[in-house]
Amino acid sequence: MLTLKNPDGLAKAVVVLLAGNIVFDVLLGIVDVRDLIVEPTPYVDFDRFGPLDLDVAYGMAFMMFLATGIVFISWFHRLRRNAEIWAPDLHTRTPGYAVGCWFIPFGNLWIPRSIAVGIWRASRWEPYAADGRGELRLLNGWWACWVVGSLVNWSSGQMYKTVDTTETWTVATRWSVAGYVLDAVAAVLAILVVRRLTSMQRTKAAGMIPAAQ
Repeated sequence: MLTLKNPDGLAKAVVVLLAGNIVFDVLLGIVDVRDLIVEPTPYVDFDRFGPLDLDVAYGMAFMMFLATGIVFISWFHRLRRNAEIWAPDLHTRTPGYAVGCWFIPFGNLWIPRSIAVGIWRASRWEPYAADGRGELRLLNGWWACWVVGSLVNWSSGQMYKTVDTTETWTVATRWSVAGYVLDAVAAVLAILVVRRLTSMQRTKAAGMIPAAQ
């Protein structure tokens, strides 16, 4: 039998990790912008930045991203299990999908968002009421930035694999900068989503009108 579990601890950890991702997005984005302005060439001499420092920064950014993903999915799964208790018939997928959906090729571009919408509706004071005007704007904005950012990052990575001229390197780097910007915006919106949904579940569990209403 499912029982309510407090998501506050996981939510706080997710917020801290997302903030760390924003820091790395800004710093690595600045490196790309500097390359474009100072020396637009595919054969950049990274000695002026310190190659070891850059390698460490990219490694730390990846580890931060990985840790964020693990904790975020844990938080997401906990909220989905709580939502099952309040409104089980609102959901078309089992709580297990709150974990597995992130690893389904192509499906991970839309399934997590549909699960998040179900969590949102179940967590508000009246789960079966019609959505208010603009109620899902924050959730949709976060998801749009995350999906577009993921596609832009993938595209820039593919471009870098075939770089053979200054022009192609410049295009790839510009896409890389756009990816960092979208990632940072998505992280900011994700923090707001995490705080909002956690607040809704906390206050509903306590029998109060959710702060989101």
